[in-house]
Formats: sequence, C-alpha cells, structure tokens
Amino acid sequence: MAARSKAMRSHLPSCFGYPLSIFFIIINEFCERFSYYGMRAVLVLYFKYFLQWDDNLSTAIYHTFVALCYLTPILGALIADSWLGKFKTIVSLSIVYTIGQAVMSVSSINDLTDHNRDGSPDKVSVHIALSMTGLILIALGTGGIKPCVSAFGGDQFEDDQEKQRTRFFSIFYLSINAGSLLSTIITPILRAQECGIHSKQRCYPLAFGVPAALMAVALVVFIVGSRMYKKVQPQGNIMIQVSKCIGFAIKNRFRHRSKEFPKREHWLDWASEKYDKRLIAQTKMVLKVLFLYIPLPMFWALFDQQGSRWTLQATTMDGNFGSIQIQPDQMQTVNPILIIIMVPVVDAVIYPLIKKCKINFTPLRKITVGMFLASLAFVAAALVQVQIDKTLPVFPAAGQSQIKIINLGTDTATVEFKPHVLSVNVMPLGSTGYKTFETSQLLSLNITSGNKTITKDIQLQGGSRHTLGVKNTATGIDADLLFDNVTSKPEEGNNLIRFINNLPGTINVTMGDTSFGTLMSLSASTYKVFPGGRKDKITAIINSVPCSETSKAFGFGSAYTIIINSCTAGSLNVTLSEDIPPNTVHMAWQIPQYFILTCAEVVFSVTGLEFSYSQAPSNMKAVLQAGWLLTVAVGNIIVLIVAGASKLSEQWAEYVLFAALLLAVCIIFAIMAYFYTYTDVNETEAQLDEEEKKQAKMDQDVHEKQSEAVSQM
Repeated sequence: MAARSKAMRSHLPSCFGYPLSIFFIIINEFCERFSYYGMRAVLVLYFKYFLQWDDNLSTAIYHTFVALCYLTPILGALIADSWLGKFKTIVSLSIVYTIGQAVMSVSSINDLTDHNRDGSPDKVSVHIALSMTGLILIALGTGGIKPCVSAFGGDQFEDDQEKQRTRFFSIFYLSINAGSLLSTIITPILRAQECGIHSKQRCYPLAFGVPAALMAVALVVFIVGSRMYKKVQPQGNIMIQVSKCIGFAIKNRFRHRSKEFPKREHWLDWASEKYDKRLIAQTKMVLKVLFLYIPLPMFWALFDQQGSRWTLQATTMDGNFGSIQIQPDQMQTVNPILIIIMVPVVDAVIYPLIKKCKINFTPLRKITVGMFLASLAFVAAALVQVQIDKTLPVFPAAGQSQIKIINLGTDTATVEFKPHVLSVNVMPLGSTGYKTFETSQLLSLNITSGNKTITKDIQLQGGSRHTLGVKNTATGIDADLLFDNVTSKPEEGNNLIRFINNLPGTINVTMGDTSFGTLMSLSASTYKVFPGGRKDKITAIINSVPCSETSKAFGFGSAYTIIINSCTAGSLNVTLSEDIPPNTVHMAWQIPQYFILTCAEVVFSVTGLEFSYSQAPSNMKAVLQAGWLLTVAVGNIIVLIVAGASKLSEQWAEYVLFAALLLAVCIIFAIMAYFYTYTDVNETEAQLDEEEKKQAKMDQDVHEKQSEAVSQM
C-alpha cells in the first residue's frame, strides 16, 4: 500500500521541479490576503464614520477583531489535524469566510451618516448586529485556514525537496504581501467613491464587496486544484491526546514526588506508563518549540502598529511627493512594496553571501536579528516623532484660552488685553498668531484703530480658541469675536477652511463642490473639511456676479481663514490667515523606519513559518503553525495593555518604551535560542519507527515463546 502511495505521488504533475499544486495554493493565498487586508484597511473608518463610534471604541474593536483572527488558528489546526484534514478544513472555513465578507458588504448598504435617512436606534442596531456577525465569521474563517494553508503547501513536497520547500515559503510570503499591497491601494479608493441612493454615502458596500468577491475566487481556485494535491490524512484527535499526555505526566510526577523513584530524563517521561514513546517524543518536540515562542508576541506588538500609531503619525506629516499626493493611510503600502522587493533579494543574494562568509545564520539567529531590527525601527519612529512635535501647534489647556486678531480694515489696529496683560499692533489685512492667556485673567479688550477707540468686555471659556475680527469703518470699529471650535490637528491629514466676508454686501461662497452658504458682511462661515494636498476653485457670487480664484495647495493637517476682500474683473482678492500650520515634516521621513521594520519582517516572519513547519512532527504541523500565529494575537493584546497602562503623554516616549521592551525580550530570546537543539523530524520519526518495529518483534517473540510453553504443558 505504501509503495502504491509513493508511486501515485511520483506521478503528480510538476513544473520546474515544483509540484504544480503549489501554484493553486499560492494564488489562493494571494486572493485571500487581498480579501482580508482590503477589508481591514477601511475597517476603522467604517466603525467611526458609518457606525458612528468614537475613536477609542473603534480602535478597541479593531484590535479585538485582529486578535480574534489570530486566536482562531488554534481551532482551525485542531479541526485539520484531528478531524477533517487540511484540505477539507480550508474548503469548509473558506465558505464561512466568504459568507462573512458578504454579510459585511450587506451591513454597509445604508449610510448612517446621511441625515436625510432614518437613523433610528433599531436601524443602527441592525447594522451593528450584521457587522459583528460578519466580523466573527471572517475571524473564524481567516484564522481557521491560516495555519492550514502554509502547512498544506509544505505537505506537497517530498522529503528530498528541502530546497524547493524553503523557496516555497518565501514565494508564499511574497504572495501574502502582493495581495496586501494591491488591496491597501485599491479598497480605500473604492471606499472614497460615492454610491447608493444618497449622493453623500461613501461606498463601503463596494469596499467590502470586492474583498468578498476575491474570497470567492480564492475558494474556487483552491477547489479546482483538488486532484493535484497530496492530502495527508488526519491521525486522530492530536490536541486531546497531547493534553492528556501532559496532564498525566504532571499528575504522575506529583503523585510520586515524595517517593524514591529513578529520575527520568524529561518530565514528560512520567507519562510512559500510559502513553507510547512516539506520542511522548512528538509532544516534547512541540513543547520545545512553543516554549521558544513565548517572547515572540512582543515583535508583533510593534509590527502591527503600522496600521495604528504609524498611520496616526503620518496624519501629522506632509504627503506632497511632487505630482503625487500621498494620504496618511496610504503610507502603509510602503511595507508590502518593500517586502515584494526584498524577499527575493534576501533569498537570492543576502543569504548566499552570508553563507559564503562562513556564517552559520541559523533560523533562530535570523529571528533574533529580526527582533533587534524591529526595536531599531521604533527608535527611528521616535526620532521622527520628536521632529514632528517641534512643529505641532500649542493648544489651550483646561484653564487657558487663546485668541488671535485679524485686522479687516485699512488702518493699523492696536489691541490691549486687559487688565494690562498684553498689547499688540496688527497691520492692515494682517493677523496675529494665537495668544495664550489664563482664562480668569482676561476680562476685556481695548481696541484702537485710526482715531477711534472701543472697549469690548469678553468672557471666554477654558480650553477654547477664538478669533477677533477688527475693522475700522465710517461708523466706528466693528469687533466680532468668533468661536474657533478646533483644538487639535485635523484628522487623516485633512484641512479645515472657513471664509470671512470682508465686503459691504452679502455674498454666496463655494470652494470646489462644497458650499459655504450665504455670508453677511463681516460674518464668518463654519469650518469645512477638505482632503489634504488639493487645490480648489473658490467662487463668490456678489450681486449675481461670479468672481473666482484658484486656491493655493493647503498642504496637510492645516486650518485657514480665507478673507474675501474684493472682486475685480471677475477675479477675487483674498487674504489667508493661518489658524493651524500645515504639516512640515515630510512623510518620506517614515520610509527609513518602514525599511528597517520590513528587514525585520523578512528575517523574522518568513523564517518563523519555515521553522514552525520544519520542527513539527508530521501529524502536528498545523498545530505548531497555529502556535506561531497565536503570537500575533498576543502581540495585539500587548499593544492595548502597554498603551493603556503606560500613561505617557509624549508619543515619542511610547515608541522608546516599546523599543526598549522588545530589546529586552530580544536578549532573553537570544539566550533561549542559544540552548535550543534543532530537531531532525524525519530522522527522529524514523528512529521511532525503528524502535516500534523492534518492540513489536520483541512482543511477538515473547508471545510465541509463551504459546510454545503452553503447548508443551
């Protein structure tokens, strides 16, 4: 039977020395990763702007979902190794996965932010219920198949194809990042479209629907290759057997703790009274590797902050790359782009060079270097953050108020802040920066312009910003205090724009496709949000006559007050007053930290996949793959714990904290790796087979002797 099975394997189709079946597996992985990362790329925005959750709840649910996606691999591995086998598990859970993506798309059909729509609690609850159901199904599907697909790919190779198997894991990881790259670029573009009945609805159904379609493609492609796969049959409920073996060993050792028994080489050997040597030996191999995994979650705690902390960092930076304007969340594409370039370079150039230098760059040494590099990447992020912090505006604290002066007239204005706090001169059509005062110390303003003087009593609330518009007119000094309801940098690199009508009559103002409505003389509009890096056409209709002007490119993360002063020959004359300065540190400064982290990922993650497979017994490979993925889940949980418990007010300090924690863990791991002995799984299992044969022969000889003795009686 074994000879027949071997003959069947030799006739499986191959291409360039590789089993043809792996190409179906790689295409499947590309489509599945496109589906997962595409959905995840817009998930936080979906929570915040569609379900209308606040930042903290959106972030918490996002990280909980990611952690769940990496916890469910344990379930998938259990099903694959002890019940359905890897192939049937992948097919079954891929169906669940596809349904989950479809449910997410359906849940986002109606836009909750559209005020013309009925946003009743019942309708909101339906959307939340559908969304949570979809996310649970997706987490179950993506997590369940995650440990199976890579292990299933490894199963397609023969024992003498170690080189091809190693190259497969690199190509496999390359397909993951190719899917991630394309989806991270495409799905945000789809989300930004307007679709549905309501014109202002962002197209979340399309952003979720395309990943759902790709998951369906992944399922079909995988099933098409069915006849080409080498399918290793499940060998019983391994997890339960291992758990019982460990439990019995602990119980048996505890039972004989006070008695004189011969010492045993390993504590698991105390299970030998009940369990066979093969299971005990395999359990030892798995536990030895899982013990080595204990420090690894700290790497993922840093790595997964690309989508959170580093993206938030990018919102305070300048994304102008010449003719291309990069949005903050698009910087995440740097990682998969670098991965696609670096994986083949490292595999074909760097590793061979290291080997030629007679350096024994073992898998555990690669993982150690990866952890060190990730720590270094966060030091780089901290240095960038220090430079960003130098450019950020100062906003008022709880007991403070800020006020700026805009002189709308043609005469110089002098403003005294009473009682005798400060005095400033403001040139015609000029403005000051924001002045900060203790709220209780600012009672009135004494304003002089031309030959006129007025006193204006004011009462400001703490933690607020205000703008005072001053104009010397024929009838006196107009002084209007505006409340600036902006006390933080605009989110996602957007800009805030408002207008002041400095004309004697009423005007109607639009900028791009956004209307600011009708403005009375010397009145101001509210702030409107505009994407960063854009130029838009400003149009003001004055006495039914349109006047227009193209705005300047406002950069990213700024706020401006645009003062409309006159209309001459159809052209507007405007003055800009900067309320919040644009981001000045360029996003290109994030590339070094992305580069270092990508180097870390290449030597850490690709190696980890291969190491997990090579050190696992033949019947527990998916279980060990799940253990590897479990470290990612724990890493996401660590982010929430450390970020919540640190209470650090400075972001750069939090980066340094994470870098220091990973460096400490890296040293611990290096010590653990030094004492680790690599296992040749094939040789070990061959020895176990030989021992079992010898034991079976001995048992047979004893049985024959006993039978002979009985017959002679």
